[in-house]
Amino acid sequence: MSGRDAIFRRLRTSLEVGDDDSARRQAVRTRLTDAPKGLIPKRGQLPLDERVALFCKMAEAVQSTVQRVPDASAVPHAVAELLRTRNLPSSVRMGADPLLRAMPWADVSTLQVLEGRSHGDDIATVSHAIGGIAETGTLVLHSGVDNPTTLNFLPEIHIIVIRITDIAGDMECIWEGLRKQFSKGGMPRVVNMITGPSRSADIEQKLILGAHGPRSLHVIITEN
Repeated sequence: MSGRDAIFRRLRTSLEVGDDDSARRQAVRTRLTDAPKGLIPKRGQLPLDERVALFCKMAEAVQSTVQRVPDASAVPHAVAELLRTRNLPSSVRMGADPLLRAMPWADVSTLQVLEGRSHGDDIATVSHAIGGIAETGTLVLHSGVDNPTTLNFLPEIHIIVIRITDIAGDMECIWEGLRKQFSKGGMPRVVNMITGPSRSADIEQKLILGAHGPRSLHVIITEN
């Protein structure tokens, strides 16, 4: 008998557990598959139209700007117009996200689109959020080559695109969707939850935007 086996035998003896683990294994499986859910507030549990309206209201309450466009093909023009109205350089950086890549960026000849992670010298970046939380106006982004995390924190203005159907009522729905999408062993290393632009009120309780990240957050919701 190995030392490991001896240790487990002593543990079994002290716990008065026999050699048959089938019942205990089944209890663990049942606990994992039927884990009780915590209390979820009713505020976000709404039909899609009302849920999206709540998301927009909560996002704007934390200094985000929100724009709704008919479909993904309208995003490049919306981005170019946003930069123009704010008198910013007509250039954005984004990752290799399939949704973003499929958009007709070439149709906007005045807009320069760079790809890859940010090194801190980009004014504007574009990311794709895989989920939104209506009850807090929060956007959920995962790490990877599709959407490098540096795009979330280094630019002056962060533009996040989200499909209307990806806006959930609460955080619990988002985590459930992430587990289904990536499955066990395939979860992203980092999940960022972003609520409004970066801010701090550490000094004299005066709110300062852009303290630790983007000074401005613009959300584009594609409705189709």
